[in-house]
This record gives sequence, structure tokens and C-alpha cells, in this order.
Amino acid sequence: MKKKDFIFTFGLTLLTGILWVAGEVVMGLWIAVPSWGHIAWFAGIVVVTLTISVIHSLKEDEYEEEHRDPKREKYERKINKRRTAKNGKEQ
Repeated sequence: MKKKDFIFTFGLTLLTGILWVAGEVVMGLWIAVPSWGHIAWFAGIVVVTLTISVIHSLKEDEYEEEHRDPKREKYERKINKRRTAKNGKEQ
């Protein structure tokens, strides 16, 4: 896991945790909510957190595919050339 992915995940978790606690405080002090309301609030927070995380992950994958490291590409071409030459000698 890259550092920026860890920071994003940690920040998202912290933000949604604070949002969940704030919602529970509001429901406990000012809004009369039945018990299923607390469960629905928790489920909604979890679903939103997972959705944001998955969307972020998919966008990161697309970005990495579009922006490849030139040094890594050169290394892969070199290795593929060696493999092709080695396979040609064995046959």
C-alpha cells in the first residue's frame, strides 16, 4: 500500500467516523429516532465509505495505467527482449 493510499483511507475513515458520531449525537439529543434509525444511519455511513473507497481505487488504477513510469517501461522492454531471445534459443 502506497503512502498516499494509506493517508486517503485513514482520512476517509476518520471523516466518516466523525460524521457518524455527529449524527448519533444529533439523533440522541434533538431528533427522536426509533432504534432502526440508528442502524440505518450506521449502514448508510458504511455503504458511503465503501463506495467512496472503491471509486477512488478504480480511479487510481486508471491513472496508473495511463501514466506509466518511463524507466519501468524501458526495464520491461529489456527483460522481454531477453526472454524472447532465450526462448528462441531453446526451441
